[in-house]
Amino acid sequence: MKQFLFTSLLLSFFLSFSQIPQLTENTEISIITIGPGNLLNDSFGHNGFRVKNDFQDIVYDYGRYNFNDPNFYTNFAKGKLKYLMGAANTKDVLSFYKQQNRTIKEQILNLNQQQKENLLSYLADNYKPENRPYLYDFFYDNCATKMRDVSENILNGNIKYNTPKVYKKETFRELIQNNLYWNSWGSFGIDIALGSVIDRIATPREYMFLPENIFQFFEVATFKDSKTPIVKSSHIIYAQKGYFAKGSFFTSPIFILSLISLFILFITYKNKKNNKRSKWLDTIIFTVTGIVGLLLLLLWFATDHTATAQNYNLLWACPISLIAIFQIFKKRPKQWFISYLKLLVIMLCLMTLHWFIGVQVYAYALIPILIALCIRYVFLIWFFTKKSAR
Repeated sequence: MKQFLFTSLLLSFFLSFSQIPQLTENTEISIITIGPGNLLNDSFGHNGFRVKNDFQDIVYDYGRYNFNDPNFYTNFAKGKLKYLMGAANTKDVLSFYKQQNRTIKEQILNLNQQQKENLLSYLADNYKPENRPYLYDFFYDNCATKMRDVSENILNGNIKYNTPKVYKKETFRELIQNNLYWNSWGSFGIDIALGSVIDRIATPREYMFLPENIFQFFEVATFKDSKTPIVKSSHIIYAQKGYFAKGSFFTSPIFILSLISLFILFITYKNKKNNKRSKWLDTIIFTVTGIVGLLLLLLWFATDHTATAQNYNLLWACPISLIAIFQIFKKRPKQWFISYLKLLVIMLCLMTLHWFIGVQVYAYALIPILIALCIRYVFLIWFFTKKSAR
């Protein structure tokens, strides 16, 4: 949805034609829906308005940005990056997505001349330099929701969204993961970074944050006053050929994290057998989980990202571990450190409870790591308690 790779090839066409839409008697306005691509940032598809007549054939879309903007990466991390409305020749847009082997569908809107004029005026005003930037939100203000919101604006809300057959009650997380392979690093990263706020059921209107769902809802939408269809006709411009590769299992999260977990369990078994403790392993565990926890905490409280709030991955990735790490090097750590280890075990149990009752859904690839961490913490509690008893 976010067009990270809308490339300089398309950008070079921004100024090669008049972006001001012109209304003629044979002007057709349609919604273009681009299917998912092979990369994570292309996994959710894209939408745009197509304006076609004897003089122009242009796609207007939302969700672009300029890598050369000052503080680009800082603003992106903070959720304060300004995204842009864009325009490009339809021929070049279609060629670009065909090269990526992505399905392209078109829905010609059933608009009268006045409604077309309203939409073209809106697009022209929105394309002014001072109006092009806007604050992006993945769920509530993206390339797909712009199709819905702009259409409602120019039609004064005269749209009735009937429920398509594909609709079923799903959470925001489920809707996202439907577009991803579960055992991929993209899917894993999203489940780590996004909080429990996305584990609620999306309303039919909220369902339209995904481009494909815009297509499905507009396909059966009608005008409230006349009950005639919003879409006059629809067709497939290009159909994806074959399937995108899922990647090797041996580089997948579940395989890599299982290997790491087995390694932790093996070292723990050796430590128990020899009545020793590998300080280097505990240092790595507390450092990694602490850093991940700190990043999650910053995403929750120090950014404007709405989807990263209330993230209970903090139950296994606790930033306090960065402080507790200094106790690892001591032969006899403070009593509070043993209590902290017990708290870590309790939080892992609480996380499991959260998962079962639906407070938050976590990445399945985490399961081996969570088991290994729990066993390691229990071993450390036993080891230090035994030391203290001497």
